[in-house]
Amino acid sequence: MKDTEIRKSVRERYGKIAKASGSSCGCSTTSSSCCGTNTASAASAISKQIGYTDAEINAVPEGANLGLGCGNPVALASLKKGETVIDLGSGAGFDCFLAADKVGKAGKVIGIDMTPEMLEKARENAAKSKYTNVEFRLGEIENLPVADASADIIISNCVINLAADKKKVFQEAFRVLRPGGRIMISDIVLLEELPEAIRKSVQAYVGCIAGAMLKDAYLNAIREAGFKDVRVIDEAAFPVDAITDDPAAMSIIKEAGLTPARIKKAAASVLSAKVQATKPK
Repeated sequence: MKDTEIRKSVRERYGKIAKASGSSCGCSTTSSSCCGTNTASAASAISKQIGYTDAEINAVPEGANLGLGCGNPVALASLKKGETVIDLGSGAGFDCFLAADKVGKAGKVIGIDMTPEMLEKARENAAKSKYTNVEFRLGEIENLPVADASADIIISNCVINLAADKKKVFQEAFRVLRPGGRIMISDIVLLEELPEAIRKSVQAYVGCIAGAMLKDAYLNAIREAGFKDVRVIDEAAFPVDAITDDPAAMSIIKEAGLTPARIKKAAASVLSAKVQATKPK
């Protein structure tokens, strides 16, 4: 897939999710997945599974949690009062609002998203709950609309796997962080390459699977950008039912003629990982 096709497909899919406050991707409401859901209760259930507490889910504006993500980067970010946070792929603002509460009025949170519909929804959420320390900017995470050395921490939740140029994302993250700044990312990575039919599927890409990098390559890309102390804090296997309960995924699998054993093997190679790293002082 060409980079332009990837960006167009991702923008269209997540624009539809924003408009519908849910997804038509058909994911199981009991599965951890970054493809979204179509009800508030299902979104809450997914968020609990991937590490959010009831208090966090209830603390954000209604409509901010779309059930998107594969982990809780805010919980592990050790945010401090007065810090500046950037959220890569901020969506409707869920993690931004949680971060805003942690950094306080003296701090600042900047959400970056390339989908106008998501930005509109996030800004509406911020306005109705009167957040004054959060702003949302239109932009691609490969080219951040943020000044050099202006942030203390970068968070991201199941978004970098959607980027066409992941190495550039980490280079940009390094650029905008202050010396001593850190990243805390939840994302999808692979233990081995997926079958070709899945890798070439646009549906699988926007569903956060086909675009995922091999785990070692992902960690090396962070190191090559200049980060130190790169480590995986936590990881978990992607649930098989997130694939078998997804009509789009099953359509791809049927066309490819994959056996149940091959499906199980492919699912076992997909991980949800929480990664942190530091920019040297």
